[in-house]
Amino acid sequence: MNRKKILFFAEAVTLAHVGRALTLAATLDPARYDIHFACAPGYDFCFTGTAFTRWTVNSIPSSQFLQALADGKPVYSNVTLGSYVEEDLRLLDQLRPDVVIGDFRISLSISARLAGIPYIALSNAYWSPFLRQRYTVPNIPLTKMLPVALADLLFRMARPIAFASHAVPLNRVRRKHGLPSLGSDLRRVYTDADYTLYADVPELFPGHQDLPRNHRFLGPVMWAPPVALPPWWSELPAKLPVIYVTLGSSGQGKLLPLVLRALADLPVTVIAATAGNIAIDQVPDNAWVADFLPGDQAAARAALVICNGGSPTSHQALAAGVPVLGISSNLDQFLNMHGIVSAGAGAQLRADRFDAIRLQAMVADLLDNPAAAQAARSLAATFAGHDHAARFHAVLTEILA
Repeated sequence: MNRKKILFFAEAVTLAHVGRALTLAATLDPARYDIHFACAPGYDFCFTGTAFTRWTVNSIPSSQFLQALADGKPVYSNVTLGSYVEEDLRLLDQLRPDVVIGDFRISLSISARLAGIPYIALSNAYWSPFLRQRYTVPNIPLTKMLPVALADLLFRMARPIAFASHAVPLNRVRRKHGLPSLGSDLRRVYTDADYTLYADVPELFPGHQDLPRNHRFLGPVMWAPPVALPPWWSELPAKLPVIYVTLGSSGQGKLLPLVLRALADLPVTVIAATAGNIAIDQVPDNAWVADFLPGDQAAARAALVICNGGSPTSHQALAAGVPVLGISSNLDQFLNMHGIVSAGAGAQLRADRFDAIRLQAMVADLLDNPAAAQAARSLAATFAGHDHAARFHAVLTEILA
């Protein structure tokens, strides 16, 4: 059999983009597909047990990405995206894959088209230009100077202009290569592809309009790091509810010690993952901490999951039928939590307005609220009805035919 060559690109500004692409790559039969994976260095542990051919490409540092979000500035310059396109093209010309799949590698909007290779973009539904979305002001300098209500009003008024400024760099590079502008809507920049696949369920986004045929819901695409369970995993107290806490690689890591300190006063057992980006000097008596935990198993053991509100961990929680408390900072996290809160399966706390007493009250409410648990279990059943592997294979088959 002539195996089809599939190339995955992960823009490694956060672990989530690497993990999501890895999950889809792992669904492919190596007897039918020659699988290649390109991402920045530093993620070797993610590939444990895989046999993909790996390629190194550059990504901006995570710290630069997170700082741009915090400042409310465009993540990429046209110089950076121009260098991405050149690097993409070198690899595409060398490999000549049958299909290229990118997770937040927005330069593929240019390079895959120039190379004449079918391109699939992985995204979240809340970035769809076909979704009616409610926007909340994220943690940006505006919220440091003004009350949140006023900052939120100004943000909603200025949001189209802000989105337009974020779209400028890619449009400049597109124009340089003779491709038409994608316009001023950032959502088109994030989702422009031959096929756009949303790693979400439509039930959490009831405002979506009829999607064009090349925009489809995959269902949740969940990944857990291939790490061993910590030695303390079998020693956790059995009588108290377990709370799983991780603020992720794009969360407010500095808040983790404050969260653990707040939970120390509650009758709960806490298991926490630092994502390797913060040291906990004093671990409370009711907490057990590791750098990384298999999030799916941690969520399944918990009665509540506290995270940054992003889709990777919140989806693990909901798949296990567990409510989510999101401590959110960037727009991506706020948009994701809108659907979860609206479904009654969680609550949200602003990272820039963190308050230990408020956190304790929200935790107590979610633990004692049977409606939240029921909503999370209902979403677990919904998640189980979406087979992301089958839907992904269907798209690949359609393209390769």
